[in-house]
Amino acid sequence: MTDIIDFSVFYDRACERKGGEAAMRSMLPEVVSDKELAKITDDRVLSLMTRCIFRAGFVWQIIDRKWPQFEEAFSGFVPLYWQQVPPERLEELAQDERIVRNFQKIITVPVNARMIVEVSEEHGSFGKFLASWPHDDQVGLLIFLKKNGARLGGNTGQYLLRMLGWDGFVCASDVLTALRNYNLLDASPTSQKGLKQIQTAINHWHQETGLPRSHISRILSYSVG
Repeated sequence: MTDIIDFSVFYDRACERKGGEAAMRSMLPEVVSDKELAKITDDRVLSLMTRCIFRAGFVWQIIDRKWPQFEEAFSGFVPLYWQQVPPERLEELAQDERIVRNFQKIITVPVNARMIVEVSEEHGSFGKFLASWPHDDQVGLLIFLKKNGARLGGNTGQYLLRMLGWDGFVCASDVLTALRNYNLLDASPTSQKGLKQIQTAINHWHQETGLPRSHISRILSYSVG
């Protein structure tokens, strides 16, 4: 990796590509405060986890359009219930036309429910756990999700954090292109080395600009696509 360049290079290019600074900034993702994160209930965390998992490798709009039916089929995603759900309930869901009947994704729900319950027993709630995790160590949080959850590796965990409002990066293809164009990423973005290179650059720009890390990530994307 080379020295990290001034973020204004990406910022100015993103403004140019998106029709000016005001237009570009209006397209940036919402970031919630740690206080707001701590208020997110565990059922909403499990719901968003499951939504991200079902979105992966599928047409997002279809999942989003059907999501009220998912909520109904999964009885509101209460982790205390799903962590010990009877196997026959999962088999019923595999035949339920209200949802996308992918059994390998359905069976992630009890695994992730157990993770949420265990974390909540220690921290009070999964939202409080997320609120306490330092934003300069997203890599550590992604490793935790991959190790303790089901199908939360790769970009799925990153999109989950983004949907929850946790301030972090997403390794979208345009983000990776922007980093590689300036020799700031020379490892696989799915490896710990690559993720740490991305984290280092974004932490640097956060200190330089004061911008949220999720905004830096999106601006990198806009500077290319």
